[in-house]
Amino acid sequence: MELPPATRYAERLHVPLRWWVQGTMLIATLWLALVVAVPPALAWVVTGLALALLAAGLRAIGSPRIVVAGDVLQVGRARIEARHLGTAVALDAEQTRRVAGREADARAHLVLRPYLPRAVRVEITDPADPAPYWLVGSRHPDRLAGAVGAMTGRHGAGH
Repeated sequence: MELPPATRYAERLHVPLRWWVQGTMLIATLWLALVVAVPPALAWVVTGLALALLAAGLRAIGSPRIVVAGDVLQVGRARIEARHLGTAVALDAEQTRRVAGREADARAHLVLRPYLPRAVRVEITDPADPAPYWLVGSRHPDRLAGAVGAMTGRHGAGH
């Protein structure tokens, strides 16, 4: 994906390498179990299909891209203009857990991944939007919150 020239921040939420390694080990175990029980050609076909499913699944989980460019925040397929954004606050792991759990608003737009313990809470000020905030997991929440704050001119208190 080509990034716009006025990009302030860009990140893709790739799954960790260890997930790929563990998935590959699981597929290897499947192959080992199959190769002794069924004809080798069938074992290879089933293993190949399982490997393709693993790759597709891990790519789908890690596909969301976060981009702050021009006057737009894009998280995955969702886009919102800066004029509809309030403050962006980088949350630590405990705050993220609370805001995504006990203190969550069911109307919020969440883009969280289990391998990202920290997130950014972006207030939505558009009265026509039912979501009160976006909660976006990030490897660099301070930088993401700073980029959104620079775009909107509203800076959060941080964590």
